[in-house]
Amino acid sequence: MTKDYFIDFLSKTDHRLVTKWLHYFDVYAAELAHLQGKDITFLEIGIFRGGSIPMWGGYFGKGSKLVFADIDPACRALADPGVFIEIGDQSDPVFLKQLAAKHGPFDVIIDDGGHKMDQQTISFENLWPAVKDGGQYLVEDTHTSYWPGFGGGYQEHASFIEYAKRLVDQMHSWYTDQDDIFPLSQMARELTYVHFFDSIVAMKKDLKKAPPVTIRSQNGKIEQSRRALEVRGRKSIF
Repeated sequence: MTKDYFIDFLSKTDHRLVTKWLHYFDVYAAELAHLQGKDITFLEIGIFRGGSIPMWGGYFGKGSKLVFADIDPACRALADPGVFIEIGDQSDPVFLKQLAAKHGPFDVIIDDGGHKMDQQTISFENLWPAVKDGGQYLVEDTHTSYWPGFGGGYQEHASFIEYAKRLVDQMHSWYTDQDDIFPLSQMARELTYVHFFDSIVAMKKDLKKAPPVTIRSQNGKIEQSRRALEVRGRKSIF
C-alpha cells in the first residue's frame, strides 16, 4: 500500500525535518497512488526544513522532474542532486508564471506554502493553467481557512475553503438556467472533481471533458441526449 511508503520513510529520514499531519498519508494514498514509481513533473510550494524533498524523491520515478519553491533562499542548501529549487513569493503572480514557464506543465502541484488565504488562491489561479491534462492540484493545511490570523474565519468569503466551494459551483455550471447571475464557467469544461479531505483540498483537471449527456436504454436500444441542458432555455453551452 502506498501509505506504507510514507510510514516507512519516517524511520529513514536524515537531518532534514519532515512534519505532516498523520492523516495526510491516507490522502496521498487516495490521490497519488497511481503515480507511485512513475516519472512525472512535480511541484511543491513550501520547503521549510526540506524533509519532503527526499520523501517525494523516493516516491515518484527516478526520471521525475522535481521542483520545489520557497521564499527563503536558505532552502537552496536542502536540495538533493537533480532537484530544482526556486526562490520566490507564492503570492507574486509574476514569480508563479515564471515558475510555470520554466518547469511546467506539471502532473502534480502541492501547495504546502505559507497557508494564508491570498497565497493559496493566488497560487491556484496562476498555476492551475500549468497543470497537465489529467493532473492534480492539492492544497494542504486548509484548516487555516478557519483562522482569522491567516485571512480566514468561519465562512469567510476570502478563505480557500469557501473559494473551493465556489469551484464546486463552477463545475456544475453546465446545468444552470440563470445565465445572468451564474454563467457557464470554464471550470465546467476542465475540472473533474474537488475532493475535500480533513485539511486538504484536491482537484483534478480533464481537458477532454465534454458537456454531460443522459443515456437511456430500452429493449436494447441506446439513446444519448443533452436535452436536459437545453429545455430551460439556457444560453451558455449552445
